Amino acid sequence: MNYINYLSIFFWVLITGLILYFAWRYRNGNKEVGPSHNTALEITWTVIPTILVISIFVWGFKTYMTLSRAPGDAMDVYVTGQKWSWSFEYPEHGVRTTNELVVPVNQPVRLVMQSSDVIHSMWLPAFRNKMDVLPGRTTTVWFEATEEGTFRFYCTEYCGDAHWNMKGDVKVVSAEAFHEWIEENSKEDTTTPLPELGAKLFQSKACFTCHTTDGTPSIGPTLKGVFGHTVELADGKTVEADEDYLRESILQPGAKIVKGFAPTMPSFQGQLSERELNGLIEYIKSLK
Repeated sequence: MNYINYLSIFFWVLITGLILYFAWRYRNGNKEVGPSHNTALEITWTVIPTILVISIFVWGFKTYMTLSRAPGDAMDVYVTGQKWSWSFEYPEHGVRTTNELVVPVNQPVRLVMQSSDVIHSMWLPAFRNKMDVLPGRTTTVWFEATEEGTFRFYCTEYCGDAHWNMKGDVKVVSAEAFHEWIEENSKEDTTTPLPELGAKLFQSKACFTCHTTDGTPSIGPTLKGVFGHTVELADGKTVEADEDYLRESILQPGAKIVKGFAPTMPSFQGQLSERELNGLIEYIKSLK
């Protein structure tokens, strides 16, 4: 970038200076002008820019390849973009998070990304990286954090109503803290009461993005008081919101669409343990 900037400044000063000089020198129009053709001059102003443009291409291509190809020791994290949240899976550790990417400092990290619905775009401004996330196609991007801290990431491709809220944090920690975090999160929570566990999952899985718990409408139906009540479906039928209905709505959200709402909810099949699923159900049941 500096190379291009300095070249631009140099030639701007050179060309602008020559224009001003010639405008002054020939201001009266009575100076003799040399021949209109000068082979040496024309070769010079063709060869030099050609060499400079080739040098910019070679340098830029080398940098592009460095940015595009992750180092061999990079840690893979699988990323899924969906309306309207991000999920991250650590395949070597069996850990999955939502809207939070935890990485060790000074460790190359490669994000292997797919979309489960529409086009999204992962933007990591602190690491100078952005890449589209596409349905039916895998894209990758990599970075290496060199200092600990918390940095924001965003979706920069308009993907619907809650696009503005499709964001999260990259938490860069020490290698020791990362291993401790992996150990802690790879264990299933067997002690937290189910409703409390469900409340935590409601936040960590970004359910709040589409569903409210206070009765106000949102992208999806509110969950306040839904359990035990009759729900009117888009096909004109009705169903009682019991445990089976809640379970099906979480795992197969397209099976029964509530009247007045679009089928935008992604499936959480395979993303929740049986206890976590029961925790969400119990939490929803507690929203009287």
